[in-house]
Amino acid sequence: MKSPSEAAAVPLSGSLPADAFCPQSRRRFVLIAAILASALGFIDGSILAIATPAIRVDLGASLAEAQWISNAYALTLSALILVGGAAGDRFGLRRAFVVGIALFIMASLACALAPNPGVLIAFRAIQGIGAAIMVPGSLAIIAKAYPKKERGRAIGIWAAASALTTALGPVLGGFVLSAFGDGIWRAIFAINLPLGLLSIYLLLAKVPADAPANKRSLDLGGAALATLAFGALAYGLTSMSAEGGGQISGPSIVIGAVLLVVFVVFELRQREPMIDLSLFRIRAFAGANVATFFLYFALSANLFYLPMLLIAGWGLSTAEVGFIFLPLSASIALLSGPVGEWSDRIGPRFPIASGSLVVAFAFAGLALLAHAGIHNFWTGTFPLMAVMGFGMALVVSPPSTAIMTAVEDKDTGAASGINNAVSRIGGLIAVAAMGSLAAWVYSTMLDTSVRSGIPGFGEPASAGLTPELDATRLAASDAAFAAVSLATALLCLLAAIIAWTTISGQALPWSQRTENPQA
Repeated sequence: MKSPSEAAAVPLSGSLPADAFCPQSRRRFVLIAAILASALGFIDGSILAIATPAIRVDLGASLAEAQWISNAYALTLSALILVGGAAGDRFGLRRAFVVGIALFIMASLACALAPNPGVLIAFRAIQGIGAAIMVPGSLAIIAKAYPKKERGRAIGIWAAASALTTALGPVLGGFVLSAFGDGIWRAIFAINLPLGLLSIYLLLAKVPADAPANKRSLDLGGAALATLAFGALAYGLTSMSAEGGGQISGPSIVIGAVLLVVFVVFELRQREPMIDLSLFRIRAFAGANVATFFLYFALSANLFYLPMLLIAGWGLSTAEVGFIFLPLSASIALLSGPVGEWSDRIGPRFPIASGSLVVAFAFAGLALLAHAGIHNFWTGTFPLMAVMGFGMALVVSPPSTAIMTAVEDKDTGAASGINNAVSRIGGLIAVAAMGSLAAWVYSTMLDTSVRSGIPGFGEPASAGLTPELDATRLAASDAAFAAVSLATALLCLLAAIIAWTTISGQALPWSQRTENPQA
């Protein structure tokens, strides 16, 4: 029996297409490994929102700590994802992909064993570093392993499998949390170990090594500045929700803003920058990214804080709440392809603008339901989440079309990477900023005399809470989430306006449709 390294070094028989490095008999292993690796990130991200109330109870985490359990991962992933993608080009996709998966699963195991919120936050940040290498590598290695004529089908299988894991993950996770109690949240991280090891085995034992595409230098200085800048901004925004956090939130935000300016200046002076900022001079490219930021800001805020309201506020089971992700994933899986083709034909402006309006309507509906104290999940919240899923399905694919029609062909890869990073930065800032808004509204809704006896926003009610205080807590929770949903609905409306006024309504040229299977 050969070792993985020896198996990868075996000479391959038969000629390979010029645009693929992997023989046909082994391509399925690339696809399986990429699907497994993608499942790690997708399952982790979607179940975590459902598991957050259980984590808070089990570890005694505050709202600010809960925000950082999410944001530590989002920070390193969003700041480093462009460098992670470049690492695959520089060192070879298989090698970089394996390193990313290995780092991710080692950090996941440490998360599963975390004794307190601080340790969990630290290893979530390391998880994000692994994901920054792993996430771009999963799609890139498929594109490199398959020749152009087979690439679209392979990417379609990968996308469908990713959507399926994203949809079923929270549902299955919710049932497990309901059945086994709060402590079982650790299994969410532990399950990454067997999935990751299987993916690594397939890559090392069944897939040949690919040659590095180029020797482009990695912009580690830019990555460090981006991490510090967005980290300081997120810390400042999160601190507003903490006890006495007002004294440090202002300076942190100022430091973050200054570092962001330093990052821009640094990138402008780099010969091979992490982000080509000159692309933002293109009106349609800038508009598509601003709309993307607002949309994913809104989506991330609602998907993070809605489970807190439903589980800790309304007292619903995690099994029920797990279903809120189902309409989003199902709509994207079923409609992204047809919407992408529609966007190619009529141009991306109308799908993005109309989809943004649909999402705004859904979030405004959630705000009204919460404000009115209507606590019916299946006839109120769930249908609105289905409407939101339909709206998001309209805006997932068209930004790619908008970007490809806005930039030169040589810049489409860089432009797509920037758009991916922008969506993740939107989620990072959303969880930080909207948590502070929710905490402030929640606090103002409570009388000063009863604040000490009522749990914070998103914390389950204590056993000894009187019915009167519990009703006050529930009303304050509803008002806090209503404020989040209303703010994000306005941002979606703004995204629709920006998309309509900046993005082209022209169809994607036929040459770009055939050369870019992801369009």
